[in-house]
Amino acid sequence: MDLENWVNAHANAFQFFGGVTRILVPDNLRTAVDQVTRPEPKINRTYHEMAEHYGTAVIPARVDHPKDKPNAEGSVGIISTWIIASLRHQQFFSLRELNGAVREKLSEFNDKPFQKKPGSRQSAFLEEEKALLLSLPASPYELATWSKATVQYDYHIYVDRDRNHYSVPYEYIRHQVDVRTTSKTIEVFYHSHRIASHVRIRSKAGEHVTLPDHMPEKHRQYLAMDSDYFRKWAKDVGPHALMVVSAILSAHKVEKQGYRTCTSLMKLADKYSYLQNPTGEQVFLLPMFVGKSSNG
Repeated sequence: MDLENWVNAHANAFQFFGGVTRILVPDNLRTAVDQVTRPEPKINRTYHEMAEHYGTAVIPARVDHPKDKPNAEGSVGIISTWIIASLRHQQFFSLRELNGAVREKLSEFNDKPFQKKPGSRQSAFLEEEKALLLSLPASPYELATWSKATVQYDYHIYVDRDRNHYSVPYEYIRHQVDVRTTSKTIEVFYHSHRIASHVRIRSKAGEHVTLPDHMPEKHRQYLAMDSDYFRKWAKDVGPHALMVVSAILSAHKVEKQGYRTCTSLMKLADKYSYLQNPTGEQVFLLPMFVGKSSNG
């Protein structure tokens, strides 16, 4: 049984019973227990997270000790044999049809009176056991899978299931993080502290999902650059600079193609100082290179 079916089986059982048992006693299957150790086995992280969501505890049975849960072992055998025998002469053409028939036989079996005491399994559950169940949470558990990733130099992690990249704060570059993936979200944890959360993108692969808060300051400034930003900067320099920037932006089919050239122009302004001429326009002072004469 894979992890998804295992966890969903628990959630469906809790929903069916209308409550949650205070303790779960599974076998030591790999889906539930990652490592059998003494005194406490290591529980699968997703399974443990599901148990915490429902407020219950997982205490696996000991290896080769079926008597740790004899009632469950015996009841499963009795119910399976009785239902299979009841349906052995019927034909079913879909899984939905089979499940419906099994559900009817299960209800019939639970209503059968006990042989040695009054009542039935259904009445015993309602009168003795249901009141002891914990209340269901407001929403059912949403299956999550955990994986590890290393933050790349572009402060993104790669999620294999989607083949997409999601950003984390740039301070965690080269650190290994834990990634929790659900059907709707991607959460990133470092030493059990959540450092990033994204809406999961599943439409196509190769996407980069980036939050501005995760970027270094200089990268955020670059993100804010657009045609209005460059024109405003050029206007502050002077009308001729505005004319040049406007020409650069309009020379491309898409203005964004001229952003790199405008950025290079701004770097020139940072490298070389400028002053205002008598007309008020700012003029760049480029360095003068004078060679030595032949006579020194």
